[in-house]
Amino acid sequence: MWAFEKKALQAGYRSVAGIDEAGRGPLAGPVVSAAVILPPGFTASGVNDSKKLTPRKRDLMFDIIMDQALAVSTGIATVEEIDDVNILKASLLSMLRAANGLCLKPDFLLIDGKFTIESSLPQQAVIKGDSKSISIAAASIIAKVTRDRIMKKLHVQYPQYGFDRHKGYPTALHKKAVMEFGPCPVHRKTFKGVKEFLF
Repeated sequence: MWAFEKKALQAGYRSVAGIDEAGRGPLAGPVVSAAVILPPGFTASGVNDSKKLTPRKRDLMFDIIMDQALAVSTGIATVEEIDDVNILKASLLSMLRAANGLCLKPDFLLIDGKFTIESSLPQQAVIKGDSKSISIAAASIIAKVTRDRIMKKLHVQYPQYGFDRHKGYPTALHKKAVMEFGPCPVHRKTFKGVKEFLF
């Protein structure tokens, strides 16, 4: 899990940040990215792709990463931005915001996926990076937990949709609620499963 970080360090870079996003697939809510710079001795077992962890394990790892990381930042692209520029561009925008928000300036970025971001910093896109890079895996956990907590707060505002259960993803329960109640202000109006029910 340290291979990409070690390669960057061997190339002369000193501060490597991993970046990942959560929330490209949901019908509602923002897309959230995180950037994480880990110390060389970080050894917490269980840091892996956030999708492979239970919610309880994610919360535990979230606290460990927040406590031990050299720097952590999150970046958000709103529902309005997603509808305005499309989900891919919004995801990359949230990643850029996460990178720019780090209190410790990185000199190399590891980005989950196949796209890089509009930054002057040297960077590398890593497909399935959250299962290959410890820094990206840590970022995936921070992004996922942060977004889940946002969706739980939105559930208080819009309880009829069950955001606390599915976090905005297109489950049968969620799609049924959209059909019954119509979309709410935090639904992505350009997404299939929502746009058909706009009044």
